[in-house]
Amino acid sequence: MENSMQPSRRQLLGLIGKAGGAAAMYQAMTALGHAAETQFDGPPVLSGAKPGASVVVLGAGLAGMVAAYELEKAGYQVKVLEFQDRPGGRNYTLRGGDTFTESDGTVQKVQFAPGNYINPGPWRIPHHHNCLLHYCRQFGVALEPFIQLNHNGFIHSSEAFDGKPQRYKAVATDFRGHTSELLAKAANAKALDGSVSAEDKEKLLEALRHWGVLDDNMAYTSSVAVSAQRGYDRPPGGGVGGAPSPSQIAKLGDVLDPQVWTAMSFYFNYVMQTTMFQPVGGMDMIGKAFAKQVGKLITYNAKVTKVAQNGKGVTVSYRDVPSGRMNSVSADWCVCTIPLSIISQVEMQVGPKLAAAMKAVPYAGQLKMGMEFKRRFWEEDDNIYGGHSFTDQPIAQLSYPNDRFFAPGPAVLLGAFARDAGAFELTGMTPQERIEAALAQGEIFHPQYRKEFLNGVSVPWSRVPWILGCTSRWSEENREAHYQNLVAIDGRVVLAGEHASYYGGWMEGSLLSGLDAITRIHQRTQAA
Repeated sequence: MENSMQPSRRQLLGLIGKAGGAAAMYQAMTALGHAAETQFDGPPVLSGAKPGASVVVLGAGLAGMVAAYELEKAGYQVKVLEFQDRPGGRNYTLRGGDTFTESDGTVQKVQFAPGNYINPGPWRIPHHHNCLLHYCRQFGVALEPFIQLNHNGFIHSSEAFDGKPQRYKAVATDFRGHTSELLAKAANAKALDGSVSAEDKEKLLEALRHWGVLDDNMAYTSSVAVSAQRGYDRPPGGGVGGAPSPSQIAKLGDVLDPQVWTAMSFYFNYVMQTTMFQPVGGMDMIGKAFAKQVGKLITYNAKVTKVAQNGKGVTVSYRDVPSGRMNSVSADWCVCTIPLSIISQVEMQVGPKLAAAMKAVPYAGQLKMGMEFKRRFWEEDDNIYGGHSFTDQPIAQLSYPNDRFFAPGPAVLLGAFARDAGAFELTGMTPQERIEAALAQGEIFHPQYRKEFLNGVSVPWSRVPWILGCTSRWSEENREAHYQNLVAIDGRVVLAGEHASYYGGWMEGSLLSGLDAITRIHQRTQAA
């Protein structure tokens, strides 16, 4: 019988989430079997499609386009309805000359120099997202490295280090050193004798000495050896004055600040580990590559207003946005990839279980800001080439461009990747106020910020009219109550998209859900 005082898996995940944030939560979910490695063994084999079998796909994001591509290849008649005037859904890029209109009518015009861009939605591809990488290879999407962990980036906490940003390499070395010293003290005080043998204790102490760069007394102190990992006050040089000067290690209390260890654990997360990739020239290269394959099937500017079905098929009513004319499409099956935040507002003739599931999942409201500067001062002045810097301020994160290193002229960095309370605070501001907040908070890392700034654009996802959120945010309770109902075929309708996967918020989840949906439709068609 289980100990009644032991926390449930749900309670444990909640505690981890509160203490360590989303990264720690995902890591724990992976350990508990809730977030597995991507499942992709190749495209589905949909052979033997019945002549004349038809499918209407709602949404030309990645889930919708991969469904359309594989269905048409198998011989199905396919039509795709897309609300916007472009393919890709959340897979898109903002460049100079583009505009972004918020749900309240606020318009921002992007002023970036030619060649510069920001990816407001997905912006990196993990090395194990095999489905996405498969289609990038198949469709000729050129990829380049996305630098995830950069030891020269910054970690900033207003509650530690006197509020001054610290290099990741310094705080990571200090955290490892201080904790190694503490564990060594515990071992030498025989506190671990019940857990390790005498032989393993000696191995542990030797490992801690090297791992933590401890001195002969098993203490973590400032030294040239420590500085070889955390950085020097005066780096090694040549000739008479070439001797380096060691840097001063941080206090234990500072490195135990949650901002430090949550930033470190961010990179432990399976889905955030190197190597990662990005498309050359912008994330929308993926959506454009899919559109080259299925573009002839897509009707753009089509706002779905009703989905009706009977035992034989589906009829989708939609409005042509420019003209206002009503039209309809009928098919044997419907794959709906429209985000739940939008489709739950559409008249859908589906059963009560699916209807309840579509309304049960909230969406997160992240905010991203692209900021263009006169020069790459983070490279020229701070030796930062790609990677991230973290802060406990509302902007949460800076991310440095991974392309065109050393190039002259203007460049764009991600000036905010705000989540939760930070995103809520920034979203409530005007675009000009957001820029000012980002400048003030970015100056904590880079005093050159304001002097070098040219222009910027902010994308608050809860104000993006065609989704009103960023990604689905399943809770464990919602998964248990609604997930299987959400992904089940309801009559002639099946849902797909990142919300219909265990890889929420990732393009991989969208693709896998699209392939799963059409595989099950094909099986039903063959069995009929």
